[in-house]
Amino acid sequence: MADHLVPAGVGVARAALTAAAARFGFSETPRLDAELLLAHALGISRERLLLTLGDQPVPATFADLVARRERHEPIAYLTGSRAFWTIDLDVGPGVLIPRPDSETLIEAAIDHFGAGPGPGTILDLGTGSGALLLAALDQWPGASGVGIDASPQALAIARRNADRIAPGRAEIRLGDWAGTGAAFDLILCNPPYVATGEAVPDEVARWEPQSALYAGRDGLDDYRAIAPLLASQIAPGGVACVEIGASQGQSAAALFMAAGLNVTVRRDLGGRDRCLVVTS
Repeated sequence: MADHLVPAGVGVARAALTAAAARFGFSETPRLDAELLLAHALGISRERLLLTLGDQPVPATFADLVARRERHEPIAYLTGSRAFWTIDLDVGPGVLIPRPDSETLIEAAIDHFGAGPGPGTILDLGTGSGALLLAALDQWPGASGVGIDASPQALAIARRNADRIAPGRAEIRLGDWAGTGAAFDLILCNPPYVATGEAVPDEVARWEPQSALYAGRDGLDDYRAIAPLLASQIAPGGVACVEIGASQGQSAAALFMAAGLNVTVRRDLGGRDRCLVVTS
């Protein structure tokens, strides 16, 4: 057995997981965190880890991962990946970590297009890791799309994801809320919406890019910029699905309605306002 591995034995991996989880009391999912880190250290899936736990060694690298997690470094940055919708994304420092709540935007788009052919063209404003764009392209294999972001770090990660998940179908560009100058069947957008000074979890505040989080004193600055630019970017029969904070249903919607757009608010699985469904 390789020197860098602790010999396997009855309960060795289980004990290591239990000890690690006990150090993650700040997390809502301490056991899951420990399992993901051990699976990553072993180079296997979490599912395989759980099926073969009694036979697994504990790599020496696991201790470093546990120590970093104890300092609140996000799991996604430690493993370099995050599952979202039907895809697995590369992520890393400098890019916002995709959240399950953002899948509400894909669900809203599916409801809009129904059983028909779906969107032919997709635009993702503030694409970050490419999560929304690439999830939509996976949902509609006949579509192509463009992801735009102002962050060079995010663009590098999004391009890597696009080359792997949707080769030849996704273009990743440097840009802003004005888009490409063209209209698209589906626009997806998860802008910054946290108010300056608003409390967020330590691992978010310390590790994730502030430019992707904060949007002025009331969290609405980016909606103010997006709303007057959006109508010209929505193709006839198309829709824009824009993520919002749980308390922003009315305030954010009002900005888009003032720009002459039709807006409904969609809730996430937790019953919180999460998505503006916008049509022209």
